Amino acid sequence: MNVNPALVLVHGAFHHPSVWKSLVAEFSKEVDIRTVALPSCGKRPEILGDMYSDADVVRSTVEGIGGPVVVCAHSYGGIPVTEALAGVDNVSRLVYLCAFQLDVGESLLSAVGGTPPDWWQVHEPDGYLDALRPEEIFYADLDPTTVREAITQLSHQSLRSMTQALTRAAWHNTPSTYIVCERDAAIPVAAQQAMAHRAQRVRRMDTSHVPFLSRPAELAVLLRGELTSVQA
Repeated sequence: MNVNPALVLVHGAFHHPSVWKSLVAEFSKEVDIRTVALPSCGKRPEILGDMYSDADVVRSTVEGIGGPVVVCAHSYGGIPVTEALAGVDNVSRLVYLCAFQLDVGESLLSAVGGTPPDWWQVHEPDGYLDALRPEEIFYADLDPTTVREAITQLSHQSLRSMTQALTRAAWHNTPSTYIVCERDAAIPVAAQQAMAHRAQRVRRMDTSHVPFLSRPAELAVLLRGELTSVQA
């Protein structure tokens, strides 16, 4: 008897679980979809968590599901997912959606060369950063109305979350798929392709950094394929 796996969606830096709304609407109710709110991202800089607190939330969410799980991580979300899910038995596949598929000892900052990109506005004394030029970096293929709405939802990001190194790497023992977004201005395609060598499968989308906003139906097709491939 086949068991339908659950789908857990983990957002990236500066964002919020609401970004998945259009993608979730593409699925029937037969798919159990959970979204995770990462503590490192929020409106109040003084209470932001770090990468390890993000990992704790991801792990708790996944372990609370009673059957197989496919986890889709976007952008920065790939880091706490990688940290959290090493040794979690019910994870059937990891999907890195233009995400950081890093190894033990690496951090997001080290992965981008050790220097903050010019679109990071770093508030070092207060321990957080903001995203500059989001319409260019994240949302280049969205219509103006959707861009304006998306920008209003952006939050601060914990600076610690960008500098903390992985202590575990779930993809060493859990099968993974990498989805390269070929018009991404946040993570260069060359960097995505380098990380994608760590995955067993590579898929491609002709989108910016946020295909769940620009091409939710197309992304849903890819994720359905991942869910179907792991059914017991």
